[in-house]
Amino acid sequence: MKKSFGIFLFIFPIMVWAQNPNEKKPLDDFYIIENDSLTIPLDEVFVLDKRNFKSKKERRYYYWYYKKVQKAYPFAQIAADTLVGINKELEGIKSKRKRRRKIKEIQKYMEGEFSDQLKKLTRTEGRILIKLIHRQTGETMYELIKEYRSGWKAFWYNSTANMFRLSLKKEYMPKEEALDFIVEDILQRSFINGTLEKRESKLNIDYVELLAQYHNIDIEKVITAYIDKYMK
Repeated sequence: MKKSFGIFLFIFPIMVWAQNPNEKKPLDDFYIIENDSLTIPLDEVFVLDKRNFKSKKERRYYYWYYKKVQKAYPFAQIAADTLVGINKELEGIKSKRKRRRKIKEIQKYMEGEFSDQLKKLTRTEGRILIKLIHRQTGETMYELIKEYRSGWKAFWYNSTANMFRLSLKKEYMPKEEALDFIVEDILQRSFINGTLEKRESKLNIDYVELLAQYHNIDIEKVITAYIDKYMK
């Protein structure tokens, strides 16, 4: 199926150059999310144990990241939904010139609607957004740029992102990366308690299997490692 890169041309430059350099760390604030539901409606109904934290500090780290995911996910959702809408509009347009014009129109509209919100993203939220775009579309931002602009543009954009310690090549891999599992755990619980609207992932993700794999996860250790790598 044909796809368009319009929304990503808009999201990436704003997201990179507007990163907040003074991003707060988990212990700067303590976020409490109420009504954490335990039941996941799938083909069958699974009852999950409430997430238990080893310490108050671990709880704070989890809910710090919870807030980041909550802020980034809606933009990934918009990106995926926009791709579907653009594809439908472009299906009957054969002229490359007219297709480019249509993409620019949509890009201009999206920029007007969401640029102010995107400028408020922190670097952590930007990293999560890059990952979630892969989750929701099945392609990395680098792949999308390469496909719809050029390999050179993809290289240039990724080089610019690297200056901000971001990578457009990052994939969403909750089975291989513990930090991505934390994101998936946050998403699933948010879908259930209604704080986020669920959209199916383009990736094959078995949340129940992941829960078993990461049942002994040290959340504080995982997020501390992230902070040491990217926020110091």
